[in-house]
Amino acid sequence: MEFYKYHGTGNDFILIDNRQNKFDVKDVKKIKLLCDRHFGIGADGLILLENSPKADCFMNYYNSDGTLAEMCGNGVRCTAKFFLELTKSQKNKVKEIKIDTKAGIKKVMVNKDGSFSVNMGIPVFSHSDFPESSLTWEGVEFKFVSMGNPHAVGIVKNLSEIDISDIGPKIENHPIFPNKINVEIVEKINDDNFNVKVWERGSGATLACGTGACAVYACVRQGLTQKEVVLEFPGGKLYLSENKEGEIILRGPAAFVFKGEIK
Repeated sequence: MEFYKYHGTGNDFILIDNRQNKFDVKDVKKIKLLCDRHFGIGADGLILLENSPKADCFMNYYNSDGTLAEMCGNGVRCTAKFFLELTKSQKNKVKEIKIDTKAGIKKVMVNKDGSFSVNMGIPVFSHSDFPESSLTWEGVEFKFVSMGNPHAVGIVKNLSEIDISDIGPKIENHPIFPNKINVEIVEKINDDNFNVKVWERGSGATLACGTGACAVYACVRQGLTQKEVVLEFPGGKLYLSENKEGEIILRGPAAFVFKGEIK
């Protein structure tokens, strides 16, 4: 089986061309093994590129624990780059790709500098995945927002004091979240710059999270469209803005790492 490795600001993925539907998505053990960093290829998640009757392709995304995920902002950029390289569309100077996901169709713009901008849609603050009220945990107040998947966002004064591997799983598995939840801890540097640590549901601590970046932006800057906000994750920077319709635009890189074969 041929596979490709990509990453978006350190959030890394195994990508497989599954347009012939040869990969058994019910084999959870296989997905977990592929993503295992010691016994497999190693990744935060697995992306299967599949056909879609409504878009250029479908992103079928699984967390490293084998659970199905609705959406992944870094993953959708990597999927766009993977699709372009598979179809040789870069030679035709394609400027927009439509990628179908479990959270709907996402429009991905190919920028001149090689980065990708994704219209991630309008944030949702009322959802069955989380309660209406906020949660305070060890002095940190968490607000909830859905970007196709649920997020709990907490703002702190000193991010270096936060052990995301300690607080992350406690919030993720809190009984008030019926489907678990992603966790972002944020430190404000100034109005346009924030530092972020992230704990992804089903994957653990990761170097970045695209939907998490959108959730953070929705909680700290929603309604302000003057300029891009920079979010710095351990794996690099993501850039967020908002259009006139209130939709969040996520801009960031997608990088090919290597390809190979595995039995």
